[in-house]
Amino acid sequence: MEIRHLRYFVAVAEEQNFTRAAERLFIAQPPLSRQIQQLEDELGVSLFERSSRPLQLTEAGKFFYAHAKRLLAKAAEIKTMTQRVGKIERSLSIGFVATTLYGLLPRIIRQFREQHQNVELTLHEMTTSEQIEALKSGKVDVGFGRLRVEDPSIRRILLREEPLMVALPSKHPLAKLGRSVTLKDLVEQPLLVFPKQPRPSFADQILALFHDRGLTPTKVIEVRELQIAIGLVAAGEGLTIVPSSMHTFIRQDVSYLELNEHRALSPIIMSIRMGEQSDDLKALLQNIYQVYEDERIRYIREEL
Repeated sequence: MEIRHLRYFVAVAEEQNFTRAAERLFIAQPPLSRQIQQLEDELGVSLFERSSRPLQLTEAGKFFYAHAKRLLAKAAEIKTMTQRVGKIERSLSIGFVATTLYGLLPRIIRQFREQHQNVELTLHEMTTSEQIEALKSGKVDVGFGRLRVEDPSIRRILLREEPLMVALPSKHPLAKLGRSVTLKDLVEQPLLVFPKQPRPSFADQILALFHDRGLTPTKVIEVRELQIAIGLVAAGEGLTIVPSSMHTFIRQDVSYLELNEHRALSPIIMSIRMGEQSDDLKALLQNIYQVYEDERIRYIREEL
């Protein structure tokens, strides 16, 4: 059985007609019919109900179709990934979620560029889910996201778990208390979550925090992005929960309070293609660890 047999079979199954499938594949119908017959002989089962019009799959055919589609998709992924790894020019294409820009990612990118001036870097804002698809299609080489997305083609590296904070209007009664807050304190407040689409997203992480503690926010307002959420907080429309690195985003009309909840954390996860070990990716990872170590030492010195 060869890849072409799978392509031929899928085309016939989807077109439900040998003539249309042959046109789609740019081959003549007789060779196509022979290839499908060879496939059935090898499998020892009939894949099509040839007496039906339009052509229908047998039960064995339906089973084989589902697996053939997955195998063809996997083969396409492997081809794209291999081509990307084998590119001669030195370049890294990076996908990132917007909230990582308020943390250490800008410093990581800046330091890597200074140390590896012969490597071209390009940046693309995209959700974690979009990063996974972009990695598999070869559009990006590395992603920085906040969702724990499982995919056998992707290797995930947990860089850190960032505490969450509450952003609320500076004149809000909770802000005036000047203390940390719990999720229970927030249940009756309008809650702004982002992004609205696509899902799952950071919004689902926040809602899961409430759900896991048996709490349900009275009013949830979904907005498109972080900046809109902060703007609406400043306008007094509600409050939002953000990674702690956001406190560097200073506005006089927005205050940040610590969220006093066990494991109220947002992970920062680096994603790369499984098995890819280019020197440039290794250098980037080494650079990341160095920046995080420098930050840890700086924090300890400030605490002393």
